[in-house]
Amino acid sequence: MSQNEHILDDEAKAMAPSSRIKYFDMVIDHGKGALLYDADGKEYIDLLASASSANTGHSHPHVVEAIQKQAEKLIHFTPAYYANSTTSSLLQRLADLAPGDFPKKVALGNSGSDANDALIKYARAYTKRPYIISFTGAYHGSTYGSMTLSGVSLGMARQMGPLLPDIVKMPFPDVHKMLDDESEEDFSERLFAQFLEPIENWLPKEEVACVLIEAIQGDGGIVKVPDSYMHLLYDFCQMNGILFAVDEINQGFGRSGKTWAIDHFGIAPDLMTIGKSVASGMPLSALIGRAEIMEALDAPAHVFTTSGNPVCTAAAHATLDVVRDEKLAERSASLGELAEKFFVEEQKKHPDLITGVRMYGLDGGIDIAGKGKADQIIYRLFELGVIMITLRDTILRFQPPLVITEEQLHEAFKRLSQAFEDVAAGKVQIPSQNHIGW
Repeated sequence: MSQNEHILDDEAKAMAPSSRIKYFDMVIDHGKGALLYDADGKEYIDLLASASSANTGHSHPHVVEAIQKQAEKLIHFTPAYYANSTTSSLLQRLADLAPGDFPKKVALGNSGSDANDALIKYARAYTKRPYIISFTGAYHGSTYGSMTLSGVSLGMARQMGPLLPDIVKMPFPDVHKMLDDESEEDFSERLFAQFLEPIENWLPKEEVACVLIEAIQGDGGIVKVPDSYMHLLYDFCQMNGILFAVDEINQGFGRSGKTWAIDHFGIAPDLMTIGKSVASGMPLSALIGRAEIMEALDAPAHVFTTSGNPVCTAAAHATLDVVRDEKLAERSASLGELAEKFFVEEQKKHPDLITGVRMYGLDGGIDIAGKGKADQIIYRLFELGVIMITLRDTILRFQPPLVITEEQLHEAFKRLSQAFEDVAAGKVQIPSQNHIGW
């Protein structure tokens, strides 16, 4: 029995099955940059970046050093009662980094899920309105508030209702839904008419507190909101006293070739949630918003014992240093052009296999002709030493660490090309016991 198998067998005796989405039997032992190593010593190129929570790569030396130094000084005393200099200095740094030339304040948490719970709390408290609008295909987290906001998997709602009241899901303007010969502007107007239909019939706009959207949906398939739709939505919120909020948990910190996905639209949101890569995967999140909104609640409306843990905030300071000093947003944009060129060329080779390519920096959704083929591709990649998963059954999720070297990226392209060739030729068979995906 391999080390991977031994560890997984022991783990299964005590692990709740809801805690992991099943892909392949691997135990990650260590990582460096864009490379991972399993418990048996096999090397993998990481094209997932720990669900986009490792934009700075694995064990970046600057982040490791910051964690070590802070752990020697103070591991934890809850910021719910007393300040510490590491956490306090991070608040203004995050506020300054968020879009918008207006005063902002920050509420820290432990995960993106509770950041989106915070958004619900503050939006309702500030506006004195009950309804929150989110979108189909969204993933906002797994706490009761954030899972109610989400709309990407029945497994996030089945057997757990009733969910949070007064959350309304609108149809996301997913480009997969465009009609033949429909322009992006016409598509945006058609989908926005669908958005308005409930508001014109049963949802009073004066009772809507906030609209929350991902500028680029992550788990929904790496799908960018059409520019015209986003501005229609933003203008509607502005005209009706509705807070406009964005979830940047998956897409922030340079992932899409800009610091924030919303930067592609030139819009400054009233509220923004962040997490994942803010501390290179250490448990930290935040809601950042206009100061007047963030002053709508007082303690203990949103406090946690470990939110703002100084080791995590030290990691966040170091992460922001790396994003700035290594110009990761610009690097993502540049390497993303190479990735887009590669996938477009592969689509030309295999038009019956690859049906669409969307790339925003090192942030790609690659449409595959059917779940079976998509599963075969990521299974073959796993055999070839590449970590990649699917979204919504048929979309390859391409999100490598932003520090991946060009040499590593081209090696990943070589292995991807091999996987596409093997699947197109019918050479890949997945063992029957494998369960792949959500």
